[in-house]
Amino acid sequence: MSQKLANLEVALQNVLGDKIKRLDNLKGELTLTVSAADYLDVARTLRDHVDFAFEQLMDLCGIDYSTYRDGAPSIYSDGPRYGVVNHLLSVSKNWRLRLKVFAIDDDFPVVASLTDLWSGANWFEREAFDLYGIVFDGHVDLRRILTDYGFIGHPFRKDFPTTGYVEMRYDEEQKRVIYQPVTIEPREITPRIIREDNYGGLH
Repeated sequence: MSQKLANLEVALQNVLGDKIKRLDNLKGELTLTVSAADYLDVARTLRDHVDFAFEQLMDLCGIDYSTYRDGAPSIYSDGPRYGVVNHLLSVSKNWRLRLKVFAIDDDFPVVASLTDLWSGANWFEREAFDLYGIVFDGHVDLRRILTDYGFIGHPFRKDFPTTGYVEMRYDEEQKRVIYQPVTIEPREITPRIIREDNYGGLH
């Protein structure tokens, strides 16, 4: 671990204390996980405190951890389903930090909006709302940004069907675009396995 990263890790522990739920150092990157209740205050501290000076929010995205419960043991296998991950940059100190938070309620995931701290969070949070259904409390204009306003569901959720729920088409009689249930029949595609004795010249 570089000395710069070690200094950041110590500063996080000293300033944030028990607000840190997890602090992971993996492959030369620090990931700070905090509770939904502390998320906004911690983000403000990371921006304003002289020891951190994270002036820029580089990225924000939603994550659906639901299938982590089905696979190998993981730190997320028994936790909340939806998370939000931020990538922060301090230009003045030349270091980065990943800030992670989980929504408490899987049925109605809500975390605080960071738009008052970094205006660049605006479109990122709208994207996470559109694709994952994560609600950002305090966002002044939280509406879909990539899908149509009449779209049903959130397409990056892992239980969202690949065909979607509805399709739209232009109706000649009504002279407008209409929505209707998906007409594609669901099917399971099983790859064909070649079992010929002499396939590829092998005997």
